[in-house]
Amino acid sequence: MTTPRDLLIVAMDTVPDRPVERGDLSLALAGAEMIDLIGAQALSLDGDVIMPGLQPAISDRLLNEAASSLDRQAPYESVGDWLWRRGRGLSAAYAAALEQEGEITRRRHRWTPFRAGRPALADSPARHEAADRWTSDEPVLAALAAAVGIRDEPPGDSPDVADEAVVTVLAAVNDAVMELEAVRQRRAIEEAAFDNIWRGE
Repeated sequence: MTTPRDLLIVAMDTVPDRPVERGDLSLALAGAEMIDLIGAQALSLDGDVIMPGLQPAISDRLLNEAASSLDRQAPYESVGDWLWRRGRGLSAAYAAALEQEGEITRRRHRWTPFRAGRPALADSPARHEAADRWTSDEPVLAALAAAVGIRDEPPGDSPDVADEAVVTVLAAVNDAVMELEAVRQRRAIEEAAFDNIWRGE
């Protein structure tokens, strides 16, 4: 399994204090992909600029797509720009892939057998692997989960992430999620003001 798949499984398997926003999750999944690509030497970072590396054979289709989407000619993208570009709709893409592979099922109700129910995780080795990684407080997965609100913060007794490039990606994910939340709040304020105008308040 890959870090983005583990993150999605954890997001579905864990009941957070607040629901995970799809946009936040998509940004974190893009960050998880980048971290796995750093591990595969498919890219490295020069500061916060992505430097494409090898093009290894990656068995995971979505991770292979991520590697293929890297800019291979200068000027190269920043980590933040890539998160926004790659993250668009990524949570839905991963959910669809897991459903196609049988990792996510749709429970059907007795009364409506022809309507697909809510998605649920299958009891599979992939789910157990993700759960093991989660309960072991693996620092990268913990940091990504914290960014999307699945947990308050990475556990204090976990070892710090040693790889400087991974730290840069995690910081960029946090910044992008905060920026997206600021956009949501601004839109909510604008919509409330617009509604007040129509009501004459």
